[in-house]
Amino acid sequence: MATTIESSNAGAANKKKHLGIPEAVFVEDVDSFMKQPGNDTADVVLRKLDEQYQKYKYMEVNLAQKKLRYSVDPIMYVWSLLREETPDDGTDPMETHFLLADNVYCKASVPPTDKVCLWLGANVMLEYDIDDAQSLLEKNLATASRNLETLEEDLDFLRDQFTTTEVNMARVYNWDVKRRSQANASKTADKS
Repeated sequence: MATTIESSNAGAANKKKHLGIPEAVFVEDVDSFMKQPGNDTADVVLRKLDEQYQKYKYMEVNLAQKKLRYSVDPIMYVWSLLREETPDDGTDPMETHFLLADNVYCKASVPPTDKVCLWLGANVMLEYDIDDAQSLLEKNLATASRNLETLEEDLDFLRDQFTTTEVNMARVYNWDVKRRSQANASKTADKS
């Protein structure tokens, strides 16, 4: 089964490159494909291809959830606040909006400071000098951007696998319809 849907050498390279997503191999010659071991009937092959398609759908959901976790917007927002110059001599408070809950903000006045507290995750917050906080945020932004780029590439690769699998399913289905109509035509010719 694995050799009929995944390629051996190209698949190994792409598995590493695309987070373990198996490559769907395009079925060029349906007749020879159907003669391979394990491909007894069109229904069996269509079930295998549908199973592979469902696995791709599951992977897509997981990658989409991962993509939401790697959002760079909060990092960019905090980084831009740290880079903001304070008006006048730095003694006036900075006016901003504070996030209370999802999509709920309140206006805040922040006095000048040389330290900030950053959430690191897992209910951990640490105090940093502004320069240290900026360098940490820049590093996190670069990492998140790289991860997002990789996820986008993986999602594009996954979309290609959807298309290939769908085309393979259509080709096998059409092959079966053609085979059945030829069998019915030969039965009809034999009766005459």
